[in-house]
Amino acid sequence: MTKRSDDEGLFERAGRAGRLDPASRAPLPDRMRPETLDEVVGQAHLVGPGKWLRQNIVSDRLGSLIFWGPPGVGKTSLAQVIARATRRKFVPFSAVLGGVPELRVILKEAEEERKYRGGSTILFVDEIHRFNKAQQDAFLPHVERGTVTLIGATTENPSFSVNAAVLSRARVLRLEALSVDDLVGLMQRALADAERGVAGSGLDFTDASLDVLGQAADGDARRALHLLEEAVNVLGSTWLTGQGGDALSSPRVIEPEQLAPLIENKTLLYDKAGDEHYNVISAFIKSMRGSDPDAAIYWLMRMVEAGEDPLFLLRRMMIFASEDVGNADPRALSVAVDADQAFRRMGMPEGLYPMAHACLYLASCPKSGAVGKAFSAARELIRARGALPVPKKLRNAPTGLMKDEGYGEGYQYAHDFDEGFVPGETYLPDALVGTRFYHPTKHGLEQSIKERLERIRAASKK
Repeated sequence: MTKRSDDEGLFERAGRAGRLDPASRAPLPDRMRPETLDEVVGQAHLVGPGKWLRQNIVSDRLGSLIFWGPPGVGKTSLAQVIARATRRKFVPFSAVLGGVPELRVILKEAEEERKYRGGSTILFVDEIHRFNKAQQDAFLPHVERGTVTLIGATTENPSFSVNAAVLSRARVLRLEALSVDDLVGLMQRALADAERGVAGSGLDFTDASLDVLGQAADGDARRALHLLEEAVNVLGSTWLTGQGGDALSSPRVIEPEQLAPLIENKTLLYDKAGDEHYNVISAFIKSMRGSDPDAAIYWLMRMVEAGEDPLFLLRRMMIFASEDVGNADPRALSVAVDADQAFRRMGMPEGLYPMAHACLYLASCPKSGAVGKAFSAARELIRARGALPVPKKLRNAPTGLMKDEGYGEGYQYAHDFDEGFVPGETYLPDALVGTRFYHPTKHGLEQSIKERLERIRAASKK
């Protein structure tokens, strides 16, 4: 392997002398970026033996791509590997920092590269979802003409964040969060690499300590390498200074408990405006619906710890109380509303009690989706049939003229009957008599509602 720069040799010598100066060269995640397909960590479903992406890279038949995945999984690195493997010019462009004028310059240079030198250009657009429609449209003609091969990277669902015109010209590839084993393997490689990594630090990380760093990185290679580099800088310099020339023959063993100060304030993967937000809130709702209070409280606290607005979570629980519990337990709505009111008076952290109270109650109580089905069916029929006339017997008759027109005639007062309903009476428009919108379940209190309605409907048939 070719030595990258004199600075790397200086860094290694400084490390052996106990002066691990992070400013002396690029950060460890940049130094450890993969240079070949075989160095790519994870993503075996894309670059493993025989997989579509690997085959098309090797044969240089690659078209435009959109890499979709969480931070730190190798979107930029994979694009660079593709450029190196296909011998194309790699031009990075940030949708956050760059604008259309700068993009036009890049596209003009790419056109000249193709026309006069026969070269190809990969235009790598980081955070492509940040572009508006006009900006995304700016490079479409150049993609169609083959001026550039577009590789976009996004943490957002491309279906919502990338123009349909762009999506129709690019293949979307999903990159997955890296496993702990993937991250441990990457860190072991960095610890063994004297040229690009941190070999010679005088530290020996146990498997358990690397596992702790891997867990803390939440599938993010960049974060894992940052944590490793910080651990080497913080724990290694003191050790090397004290050991002198004996450091390499008697390395300091790093155990998990020594890493606690580095990871105790780690940031959870959760973008309140992004795809992960919808994934976690979906898991929360589905856990309550599935009557799993343990999973529900876990997802609730995941969101709270990541900084989600508690009022948003309480609002979702109030909706859930009617949408997914309904009349199976009519108290559920009161519990959710009371939790919202209590939180507004308490604030944090005490407000966590009513939030957790509501979450656990909603997850544990019987469920029914009959309320939503009832109003949806009624609304659907209204939109299809229009405003059918109110039966005259149900109309209000405050004047003599209205009474003469038959308004209210034949109406029977339900409280005049022993069971509180009028056997055989109907209240729907005449054209809809016999239609059923509400179908109570056998769950919880809705069972008794179901039985009572069945008695009323049976009496109506006599």
